[in-house]
Amino acid sequence: MGSATSTWQEPGLLAGASTSQAQATARTRLQSIDALRGFVMVVMLLDHVRETWFLHMQVSDPVNALTIDPALFFTRLTSTICAPVFIALTGLSAYLYNQSHSREETAAFLVKRGLFLMAVDVLVMTPLWTVKMPPIIWLQVIWCIGICMIALAVLMRLPRRALITLGLVIVCGHNLLDGIVLAPGDTWFVPWAMLHQRDLIPLPFGAVAKTSYPVLPWIGVIMLGYGLGPWFDRAIDPRVRQRRLLILGIGMLVAFVILRALNVYGDKPWFHAGEPLRTVMSFLALTKYPPSLLFLLSTLGLGAVLLALFERGKDAAWLAVLSVVGGAAMFFYVFHIFVLRVLYHTAYAMWGPTQGDVYGVDSIVWVWLWYLALLVPLYFPTAWYSRLKARRRDIAWLKYL
Repeated sequence: MGSATSTWQEPGLLAGASTSQAQATARTRLQSIDALRGFVMVVMLLDHVRETWFLHMQVSDPVNALTIDPALFFTRLTSTICAPVFIALTGLSAYLYNQSHSREETAAFLVKRGLFLMAVDVLVMTPLWTVKMPPIIWLQVIWCIGICMIALAVLMRLPRRALITLGLVIVCGHNLLDGIVLAPGDTWFVPWAMLHQRDLIPLPFGAVAKTSYPVLPWIGVIMLGYGLGPWFDRAIDPRVRQRRLLILGIGMLVAFVILRALNVYGDKPWFHAGEPLRTVMSFLALTKYPPSLLFLLSTLGLGAVLLALFERGKDAAWLAVLSVVGGAAMFFYVFHIFVLRVLYHTAYAMWGPTQGDVYGVDSIVWVWLWYLALLVPLYFPTAWYSRLKARRRDIAWLKYL
């Protein structure tokens, strides 16, 4: 997806360490970032399999804990970590890119990559997701990451303290804007629908654009990811960084539990549902579009903990596998959507609509089975592309995919 490359042109030296030690530490650190990115891509696959074969079982935002099947609820819940962690890692990767490039070069790359991602979302992903005419142009996560990268190209010029402060103000304070709701035809409707209000924007010739990911909170997330960058400087002891990440992540998770229990701010209220499981589901039902403070506290907190644990477990073979996927995340994203759409249209052509006007399976178990069946077949093309990308650094356009 939309990460700046998380490698340096030359290895850095740790204080008092040999060159080989420094190179090994740099590889470990970057593998943990790629592994976490790969992890969220693999988790994301489950949600997109759900959207392919279980589309007839729509989920609301936040999910209605009283009516949804618990198995579907927790299947959906697994994917909530994906967008927040990926966008935060995009900011962190931009900081690492800046360590071997000038600020102007980094800003230029962010703008070009951002525009590329926005074009891919409109020109490639929209036709994959829908064949209706006039089309619905889905401004989804790729579009959102592109805008965030362009915004970061401007905001990265701020002093680090100001950047982090502004990011915190956006992430923590944007729920104060929830009461501002504009309608089509209002003066500021279009920019507000892009920034904070998930809505449909009318376009010429009967087309519409769906702002699935209003970008304001996500801009705060990418800023905070960039602001975290100095923890990954070459001279930082990995144990210090891991301890900081664990403290940060656990602190965010504790803050989530406390603020959610108070039920006063940060998302729609939870409620006692009359049975323990659905009460827990209500507690965990958080708003993603746009992401609430509580949504970001829980998902980014978990992401920080996982990043620390992935770095500590650097010798695990499965982390190396995940890092391969994370190193070619954009390729994996486009490729797996293409495969899912081909499978869906093939099934529809063979058996027609089985669930209303769509083809679908009748049990969430089939979603999980399809997910498990696709993991290995999707891995090998991604691994091939990841090796190609690492081997052919002379081909400039490869770094965009």
